[in-house]
Amino acid sequence: MAKAIMLQGTGSDVGKTVLVAGLCRAAKKRGLKVRPFKPQNMSNNAAVADIPGAGGGEIGRAQWLQAIACGAAPSVHMNPVLLKPQTDTGAQVVVQGKVFGEARARDYQALKGQLMDAVLDSWAKVGEGADLVIVEGAGSPAEINLRSRDIANMGFATRANVPVILVGDIDRGGVIASIAGTHLILPEEDRRMIVGYLINKFRGDVSLFDDGIKAIERFTGWHCFGVVPWLKAAARLPSEDSVVLERLASGEKRALKVAVPMLSRIANFDDLDPLKAEREVEVVFVPPGQRLPEDSGLVVIPGSKSTIGDLLRFRENGWDRDLAAHRKRGGHVVGICGGFQMLGRIVRDPDGIEGSVTETEGLGLLDVETVMEPEKTVRNVSARSVQFDLPLEGYEIHLGRTTGPDTLRPSAVINGVDDGAISADGKVSGTYLHGLFSADAFRAKFLENLGVKGGGIDYRAEVERALDEVAAELEIHLDCDAIFGLAR
Repeated sequence: MAKAIMLQGTGSDVGKTVLVAGLCRAAKKRGLKVRPFKPQNMSNNAAVADIPGAGGGEIGRAQWLQAIACGAAPSVHMNPVLLKPQTDTGAQVVVQGKVFGEARARDYQALKGQLMDAVLDSWAKVGEGADLVIVEGAGSPAEINLRSRDIANMGFATRANVPVILVGDIDRGGVIASIAGTHLILPEEDRRMIVGYLINKFRGDVSLFDDGIKAIERFTGWHCFGVVPWLKAAARLPSEDSVVLERLASGEKRALKVAVPMLSRIANFDDLDPLKAEREVEVVFVPPGQRLPEDSGLVVIPGSKSTIGDLLRFRENGWDRDLAAHRKRGGHVVGICGGFQMLGRIVRDPDGIEGSVTETEGLGLLDVETVMEPEKTVRNVSARSVQFDLPLEGYEIHLGRTTGPDTLRPSAVINGVDDGAISADGKVSGTYLHGLFSADAFRAKFLENLGVKGGGIDYRAEVERALDEVAAELEIHLDCDAIFGLAR
């Protein structure tokens, strides 16, 4: 079994995902065969990992990125339990890549005992043949009210005997209290697992925190492995948590403004990352309560884990009226996955898969209709743009079948089969293909069709360079020798 070290945070969104990815790349550069692992993840940003002999399975997008950092093929065992929120109180539960069922928050707590077996099975598989596994926790180990059934943090660390480094986010404030408070309330068994801590997202002169380190040591006795500055390269990496969208509500003005409504169950919004990387493109995520900008040249309706629910809220926000006005001004619209379904005339869910509302009127910009079906499509694909006759890349994760006259003008061919639809004037299109804009040649041609100069960017190479830069920063600011040396 490989040696392992685990990063847990004092809270959510403290930067664990990027730190694990950076440490994975740093370990790879040292010649180690390294793998990522996250026992339990909660995110609607999923990626597809191939399951030998069983098609494709879902994992968190973060573990997909961390696998790239390791130079390894993504595996469903890198994230054995994935929770995909569908309502405020319930989520779809994906176990080792496949849908296990749906559970409300209280019911899920009772399921955790069963899920630990799957977590430990995947843990053993990920470690086979590896030198090092870097584990990412979820949320915070200080949620002691959930400790008895925990599979994501100390529940896993104690069962697998993996030492833990605690991550504190100084940018949000109160980092000394959050680390000292975690030490105070953890039971002794869990406290013994922590070998030290690190500080993340520091801005300014790091030496100003010297007294802070002394204070934390006085309260906890824990060793500090370093203070990591704000990592600018992290902005060029795919984001997983939707909380980041709150920081993307506005941007620098450029030649083309792309408006993206922030659906409440938004999924796979990293589909927009390649457009964000373009110098002439401004991507604006529009929060509920705000109008879609009138100066947008393109509106992209992203994926959703709850198409009907998000379609209803789309109208509640008045975005349907904004979208109609956008079309009258000659604006372009792209719908991806759930967004494609919303663009049609009607969405039906006869089996109540998504909830109690079984039918609703669509936005009517494409002459298609969608019927939800129990079988989920999860696969990496080979695809081609019909409009521009250029190769595409990406994957499918969706429920539902879409039919109608506009599908006779498909937007893509996926694995040899027509996909999506395009309006008669060519300005509205939809597809089930996630990763649509990742293909560099297609993206350049698509932007050119909107009157914008694009291209010149190798998006995949940009991600690789960003990972290298993050790893280099961590080598400077963290005691990586000590961190890797403590793995067991």
